[in-house]
Amino acid sequence: MNVYKASIDSDELKKLSVLRPWGTLAALALDWAVIAAAIVVSCHFGGIWLYLAAVAVIAGRMHGLGVLMHEAAHFRFLKNREMADAVADLFMAWPIMATVDGYRQNHLAHHQHTNTDKDPDWVVKLGKAAYTFPLAVRVLTLNVLGYLAAINSLRDLAQILPRVSGVKQSARYKLTRLGYYLGAATLITMLGIWKSFLLYWIVPYMTLFFLFLYVRGVAEHFGSMDYGEELGSTRTVVPYFWERCFFAPHNINLHIEHHLFPGVPFYNLPKLSAALMRDETYRTKAHVTRGYSTGVLRECLAAAKLPGFAPP
Repeated sequence: MNVYKASIDSDELKKLSVLRPWGTLAALALDWAVIAAAIVVSCHFGGIWLYLAAVAVIAGRMHGLGVLMHEAAHFRFLKNREMADAVADLFMAWPIMATVDGYRQNHLAHHQHTNTDKDPDWVVKLGKAAYTFPLAVRVLTLNVLGYLAAINSLRDLAQILPRVSGVKQSARYKLTRLGYYLGAATLITMLGIWKSFLLYWIVPYMTLFFLFLYVRGVAEHFGSMDYGEELGSTRTVVPYFWERCFFAPHNINLHIEHHLFPGVPFYNLPKLSAALMRDETYRTKAHVTRGYSTGVLRECLAAAKLPGFAPP
């Protein structure tokens, strides 16, 4: 792979890498506030269409929690790493059945060996119909329906859990996490809200949440990519406003920028992108696509097969 030597001022990069914990905490609070608001509005006004809208909104904010967990996995949250992991587990990772450290071990390997046989995210997708491009419309349709029926979400869980379960965790950590879930179950029982929990957490989680993860995962590294070039093997997407709510929370769409400089926190990625765009090589070779529902979809349905390489 041809490695791109980014042209960016070292002082500017240093400033962009400075942590602003309140930026992450504000994003976290907003995600939870939107989830709460969606539930309250749906319960108060009722109706199937408002409920379905609430499911989509909640799944989008669950995705947001996952992206913030991703920030914590890169140590881009608090300077105190132990405290950062604790807060991230409680409010970002555990609610979506993940752990910061488990995700970290898998994800940092992805960064170190991107799109190679040592990349755990890449290897698990090799040969799978959902990641074979160009993608047939029939396969795309069945895949979306599979997520809406929760079948594909169960499949994805089965793929993810073995990749993160090998992380060694102390007995204290395991007991604390078990206590977290038992405490949540006890509270739900005492409040008598199991039906609401099912409708407003399990349904969004097992359907649209995993669909949104799939769309983003494809957009980041698949479909019409040039795997021989660093700037061509990862995609940055310029999303439409509504797409940010579901597929690209917290600037996760700026993925080339993140791979080049993972030390830059999400709230500074737009500034990093603007700085990189001043470099002619980056500006002309970076794989930047407009829209998940337009550009990415078009590229995946009509993905070019590169000579000598058969992408998964």
